Amino acid sequence: MKPVKTLFATAALSLATLVASSATTARAAGVEVLNEGFDNVAGLSGWAQVNHSVPAGSGWFQGNPALFAAQSGAADAYAAANFLSAANGSGSVDNWLITPVLDLSGTTVLSFYTRHDAQPGFNDLLEVRYAAGTGTDMADFTTLLTTIGGTAGYPTDWQQFTATVTNSGNGRFAFRYLGPADTLNYVGLDTVSVVTAVPEPAHWMMLALGLGMITLLRRRPRF
Repeated sequence: MKPVKTLFATAALSLATLVASSATTARAAGVEVLNEGFDNVAGLSGWAQVNHSVPAGSGWFQGNPALFAAQSGAADAYAAANFLSAANGSGSVDNWLITPVLDLSGTTVLSFYTRHDAQPGFNDLLEVRYAAGTGTDMADFTTLLTTIGGTAGYPTDWQQFTATVTNSGNGRFAFRYLGPADTLNYVGLDTVSVVTAVPEPAHWMMLALGLGMITLLRRRPRF
């Protein structure tokens, strides 16, 4: 029969191995820190809207199902922006929709869907930007992740886009609708998801605790 200490040590080793394996699996899958379907744009929690259009008009608003339905959920469950971001549809549009502050842990993937109303003669344009920290100032969002539309053309059906950043700590993503108002029409944004890696310190701490248990159990008391 195995000594009790040996059994405890074996159990501790198995526990440490299980914890390490589970942490590795979770890290590979990532943790979803944001999942927004825009059921209620006016009631978004933690999001920020900043309209730097000249002159400033309306912000982002609830989707209009008469133009097109949402990518998922209720027909109007998406965020929308249009040329009226500049007052009376005249001037320069610069309209921001910014995610809540997110706690990121290394490699992070942003995923979202967007499309526009397929009327000819317009060049809708959307930038997707990232900023470390908690700010909402334009100057904070120096990392341009992708640009959609412009002369390259905007999707006329819902299309998924992804972007990756690597940073640990607080961060925010921004969707920036911009351009001369007379060149813009109407865009929608839906199903925004952010998945970040499992924090490494937690993984190593759990593993160290398991190994520490083994070390303590292996020590023999002195008499």
